[in-house]
Amino acid sequence: MGLLSTKHKFIPNYKCDVQNNLIAVIGGLVPRITINMATILNSYKIPQLSYGSFASEMSDQTLLSCVYHMVPNESYQYTGIVQLLLHFRWTWVGLFVVGDDNGERFLQAVVPMLSQNGICFAFIERTFKNTDNDEIRELFLISLKKFPALMRNKANVFVVYSVFPSMRLLSWLLHMTALDSPIGKVWIVTAHWDFRSTTRERDHSIQPFHGAISIAVHSRQPPGFRNFLKHINSSWAKGDGFIQDFWEQAFRCSLKHSSMSEGEKSEVNCTGKEKLENLPGPLFEMSMTGYSYSIYNAVHAIAHAFHAMYEARIKHQTRVAGRKLEPWNPRPWQLHLFLRTISFNNSAGETVHFDENREISTVFDVTNWRTFSNKSFIRVQIGSLSPHALTGKELTIQDEIIVWHRTFNQVLPFSVCNDNCHPGYSRRKKKGKPFCCYDCIPCPEGKISDKTDMDACIICPEVYYTNSDHNQCIPKIISYLSYEEPLGITLAFSASCFALTTVLVFGTFIKHQDTPIVKANNETLTYILLTSLFLCFLCSLLFIGQPVKMTCLLRQTIFGILFSVAISSVLAKTITVVLAFMATQPGSRMKKWMGKRLAIYTVLSCSSLQAAICTIWLSTSPPFPTMDMNSLNGIIIMECNEGSVFMFYCVLGYMGFLAVFSLILAFQARTLPDSFNEAKFITFSILVFCSVWLSFIPMYLSTKGKYMVAVEIFSILSSCAGLLVCIFSPKCYIIVMRPKLNTKGRLMRKN
Repeated sequence: MGLLSTKHKFIPNYKCDVQNNLIAVIGGLVPRITINMATILNSYKIPQLSYGSFASEMSDQTLLSCVYHMVPNESYQYTGIVQLLLHFRWTWVGLFVVGDDNGERFLQAVVPMLSQNGICFAFIERTFKNTDNDEIRELFLISLKKFPALMRNKANVFVVYSVFPSMRLLSWLLHMTALDSPIGKVWIVTAHWDFRSTTRERDHSIQPFHGAISIAVHSRQPPGFRNFLKHINSSWAKGDGFIQDFWEQAFRCSLKHSSMSEGEKSEVNCTGKEKLENLPGPLFEMSMTGYSYSIYNAVHAIAHAFHAMYEARIKHQTRVAGRKLEPWNPRPWQLHLFLRTISFNNSAGETVHFDENREISTVFDVTNWRTFSNKSFIRVQIGSLSPHALTGKELTIQDEIIVWHRTFNQVLPFSVCNDNCHPGYSRRKKKGKPFCCYDCIPCPEGKISDKTDMDACIICPEVYYTNSDHNQCIPKIISYLSYEEPLGITLAFSASCFALTTVLVFGTFIKHQDTPIVKANNETLTYILLTSLFLCFLCSLLFIGQPVKMTCLLRQTIFGILFSVAISSVLAKTITVVLAFMATQPGSRMKKWMGKRLAIYTVLSCSSLQAAICTIWLSTSPPFPTMDMNSLNGIIIMECNEGSVFMFYCVLGYMGFLAVFSLILAFQARTLPDSFNEAKFITFSILVFCSVWLSFIPMYLSTKGKYMVAVEIFSILSSCAGLLVCIFSPKCYIIVMRPKLNTKGRLMRKN
């Protein structure tokens, strides 16, 4: 208000001094001051260059129409904080926020952003805003009681959004808490943060802030600036109250003609040899800070804009020939046009210009604070935050040059609510806890997690199975009974040997077809039985190899029909034996039933019924090839689905019925005279058959995959071999080894 009044006369809105025209104002440091200044300056259209971090969303844009920001919008820092936490995988953080409107706006903007990126808060502590000393003392005592518990929190990363003097409270609390034990945390601070301290705090240790990361206002060191600071001395205090007050407080001495009260004056007089470079870093930095650099650029921006406005006036007047040069009385509102379009290179070699939002086109510096035992510190730039970069690429960090707090032994600190869930486990939220806190549960069978901290396990595709650690899907092995494995080779070889044996027996009977033993046992039935057994042995080969549509359709049905022919032949032989014995009795009428017709009719009728069952099976629900993904872990079973299980068991049941009926007849005929009787051999062979197939059912149901097929092949071979050996081995023995017994007289001999 004084700048807007006549010099030495504080009369608002009245100014008659043409020699002291206000053209622009540089300030202020915090948003509240900027807004208060803009409320007044905007009425006069006076350009205001704010050098503090400021979120333009915090106030009416009409009010800020004359404000130029020397620092990028504060909201870009929020993105930088989120990306910084994600970069180091910190998901459990504590938050200190100034307890005013700015702090609440910060929370409203940042908390949703962090939650969307999987980051949550261990606590949110609001620090007090600037108030009177009595209230500060009361708030400090309250904070001191709960502050140690906050420092013991599992979170190793603290985010600070605060301004001076709120930072003084944090400094005091750290100083008091660190008296008991050192505090090792990673402090992430915004551009509002300032490590400067007052003379009362000059003895405070700044070691807790070692390794802090700051998103700071960008700065460069203009040439000669450090040399300029070295030459500043107490004589500069004449006419400059700021230097005088600072000098006396910083060096704890008294200057002559000091305005300090008697109670505040030190007994030591300043010698004039005090050097700024000897002061501790928290009291005075010898490098240009971000705020100083912003003021430096603001001064030059005004100078360049004013110079451009002056040149424009000269060019305009030279175009008006013979016009008398009038006194120049520039107006503040005229400077806006030139400020918006100004662009120049400063002495540090950087280009300065404003964008369409009247914000300077620059970046934020990401700095790492390194403190020393002599209470000095340095700021090392470790990256940058560019508001104009592509989304997700705004933050760049050089991890290798970061120095962490000494308690971390230069190992990247962890800041999570609990340990990460390793691959093979998934997260399960803890009840009553933030979403960052969870339990790790192992993935169930059939599911995996191949990344850290997965929310849910994923299901492996059907053609894959999980490994023992449940962190990888492994392709399943395709399994079927093949000719290339020992089991398949053994069964195929056995089937071939039995088939060859059957051929040899058949050949033996053909060769000796005129002998009594061949004729006595119904040679037609014998040939039918041997042929069906031969085909049954070969039929077992259909069960070996990769199942295809044709083999699935044929193997069960062909085997069922062929085996029914074999059992029917055995049944016919049994009936023939019984009828032959009954026909030899005097007065028997059974002679008319004797002959080949009855045997052939028996075989055809019994086999036709089985063929009808198979035809119904194939026409209604035929077998088909399929892949069983789930029965065995890690294995895809290629098999034939029987289609209708009922029809499959009908086929087996019918064969069982024929076998049981043959067994009953043969058992009753076993006591007939041996000369006419092969019922004993048939009885034994049917017993072998029934034993095999009765044991087949539980074994078949209890096995999976190729072993189930192997059980069925073994049952086929065993039952067929039982018929072949039990019925034909005695006859072959007599034909080949004891030909003298193969005579009619021997056969007619009675016991």
